[in-house]
Amino acid sequence: MLDHKQVKSITWKDGKLYLLDQTLLPIAVKVEEQMSVEQVWDSIKQLKVRGAPAIGVAGAYGLVVAMQDKSHLNREAFLAELQEKAAYLDSSRPTAVNLSWALKRTVKSVETSGGQSGAELLECLTKTAEEIHAEDIELCRKIGEHGVELIKDGMGLLTHCNAGRLATSEYGTATAPMYLAQERGVSFRVYSDESRPLLQGSRLTAWELLHAGVDVTTITDNMAAFVMQQGLIDMVIVGTDRVAANGDVANKIGTLGVAVLAAYFKIPVYVACPASTVDLSTPTGKEIFIEERGEDEVTHFGQRRTAPEGIKVRNPAFDVTPHELVAGIITDRGLIRAPYQENLHKIFGE
Repeated sequence: MLDHKQVKSITWKDGKLYLLDQTLLPIAVKVEEQMSVEQVWDSIKQLKVRGAPAIGVAGAYGLVVAMQDKSHLNREAFLAELQEKAAYLDSSRPTAVNLSWALKRTVKSVETSGGQSGAELLECLTKTAEEIHAEDIELCRKIGEHGVELIKDGMGLLTHCNAGRLATSEYGTATAPMYLAQERGVSFRVYSDESRPLLQGSRLTAWELLHAGVDVTTITDNMAAFVMQQGLIDMVIVGTDRVAANGDVANKIGTLGVAVLAAYFKIPVYVACPASTVDLSTPTGKEIFIEERGEDEVTHFGQRRTAPEGIKVRNPAFDVTPHELVAGIITDRGLIRAPYQENLHKIFGE
């Protein structure tokens, strides 16, 4: 069996960026060196690297890739080029706040570094990207520590899409409590929603949990109500791409449906994310921009058409789950419960 710990979504080695092409999983494991900022942009846009924390890290390293041949520039020219490339990378995925956060943090770090030469600024840029990468690993571990006590022996867990190792630098967000529970010998089982239309639950979550030795079962999205009705689910844990100031959460399309079903069956829904995913500048979920993706993702399967020619298609990549349906938000700073408006500001409002 493949050693899942050796498969990284992002690798930075000897000044080079490597990304695991997640669009090929579970059929093939292919790692691609990112030779240009355009390639990084495309890798993010085409979901070769995906998951809010992971694309934040990839974006930061993408700036390094963009600026590696700019060390000859003076400070003013370097910063102008850096800001231009940051805006370009930010346009690749508009919903996930981590990408914008990582790019802004990286640019600000360079701007305030005091470096005068391009070489000095590039060194600061690289160091900041490496710090964001290392922090993501530590933050995910902390998410696991704050959520692991929720998982009891014999529990059945449902998760949607992929908020695992592949969506972050390590551990994952929604899966972090699972991996730590496994380390502690807790016995539990996971049901992984297929997550149409890109099947990130069956292709990615089921794949990584299976290779980690976790008891995992894949179900199609429209089976969620059935397994809940059968008493197989005790708790839902999902990730999120953005948390609004009132606790509304944007996550992969279908999460709202899972949360509504869970509320009917009185099953708690927990959302896991690092602090960078909490966006206090967005008042409610109504203000979160929802990315629409291409119609081929819906009308084709395995490059074969499954819908009639000329049919109208909607393909929102995300939906917003109201905070009323969320039992708690598991973060690197602790488990946060309602009232979210008050408690999110108390913890993240520095």
